[in-house]
Amino acid sequence: MTLLIAHLGPPGTYTEQAAVFYVNLLNKSTGVEAILCPYPTISQSLHAVADGEAQLAVVPVENSIEGSVTITLDTLWQFDSLRIQLALVLPIAHMLISCASNLNRIETVYSHPQALAQCQGWLERFLPTVQIIPSNSTSEALQGLEQDTTTAAIASSRAAQLYNLPILASGINDYPENFTRFWVVSHGEAIAEYQTSKVPTSHTSLAFSMPTNTPGALVKPLQIFAQLGINLSRIESRPTKRSLGEYLFFMDLEADAKEAQMQSALAELAIHTEILKILGAYNVLPISAVT
Repeated sequence: MTLLIAHLGPPGTYTEQAAVFYVNLLNKSTGVEAILCPYPTISQSLHAVADGEAQLAVVPVENSIEGSVTITLDTLWQFDSLRIQLALVLPIAHMLISCASNLNRIETVYSHPQALAQCQGWLERFLPTVQIIPSNSTSEALQGLEQDTTTAAIASSRAAQLYNLPILASGINDYPENFTRFWVVSHGEAIAEYQTSKVPTSHTSLAFSMPTNTPGALVKPLQIFAQLGINLSRIESRPTKRSLGEYLFFMDLEADAKEAQMQSALAELAIHTEILKILGAYNVLPISAVT
């Protein structure tokens, strides 16, 4: 069986880098072969799995500097069938890639909005007058650099190698401790071919909407987990897009959804929510641990 894995492209993105690590892990632990399928956007990667074009997608969900990747959360909410199977944590080091002879010759910098934001301080210090233009991905930003020596892009050293382009400045992210968390997402529950580990899962992610926007409405769901001693590692609100002031809530919990304690908490949570979606139960794996 050969799996098709969707990811943000073109080749050379950080998402592809995480996907390559996952493919190697999958092949080493299960023997399953996989083919990487680049898509122009994160949303299209997830749609590919929902529509059956691919069996899995690797998508970014959170960066340690810039926070959540909202398009991932918003798209996952749209689909009832998608499930998180694994989280991968990748260290991020940004490079300024350009054919310019020096920084003074650069007039325009391209990159994905997340990468631009993660390098905002460096750009303001060393390239304060350049035009900043967002692109769909860090590797898409590399297109056309050879033809225009006044342009630069922010991407990875791996991307520079793939496209045979020179690095003008290294490690330009504002904070050295820069990590992005990715989710491996499948259609429905994991089948044996996807499973890289048989150990119990350590995290559960869920999302819910509230029936009414009243004082203390969010306190009740939070109290459920607090009273059971279940730790919340992340909570975030997103607009429902139905009305101003209405929100969805996304939570990451340090517990396995299959545990009796979590099952009890989820049953009680359903009483206090309008729509409750279990996005998946999974383990978190640092990329450096993957060989």
